[in-house]
Amino acid sequence: MADIFDVIADPTRREILRVLLDRHSDDAHPAGEISVSEIVATLELSQPTISKHLKVLREAGLVTVREEGQHRYYRLDATPLEAIEDWVIPFTAADVDMASLGAQLADETREFASTVGKVLADTRHRVSSATERVTPRKWRRD
Repeated sequence: MADIFDVIADPTRREILRVLLDRHSDDAHPAGEISVSEIVATLELSQPTISKHLKVLREAGLVTVREEGQHRYYRLDATPLEAIEDWVIPFTAADVDMASLGAQLADETREFASTVGKVLADTRHRVSSATERVTPRKWRRD
């Protein structure tokens, strides 16, 4: 099987993946499938060219195919792209200043905890006040 980077290095295959992603995201087509003829029409390339690239994408596990008579319907399977994402993230995250991110998260955590504490205290006060109003004096624990 070809290396996933070699597979997506080809601009035509990337365009086919884009078309499949568009179809996958299209609410009008809940199955996310698209026929070869629709891909051909969208990209304005020959059917043999599209079929050749779809075979490479299928072998890489990036697309699945459903056969219905003489028609083939393709759907995106982005699972193999997760390996690329895992490989790329350390490079794109290298620009992040971890110390400043940690400080920002600590500030947000303190603010959140303070807000939750205030809400809980206010709620406890309201429950206590309501309980005092409806509980007869003889049953109160003063």
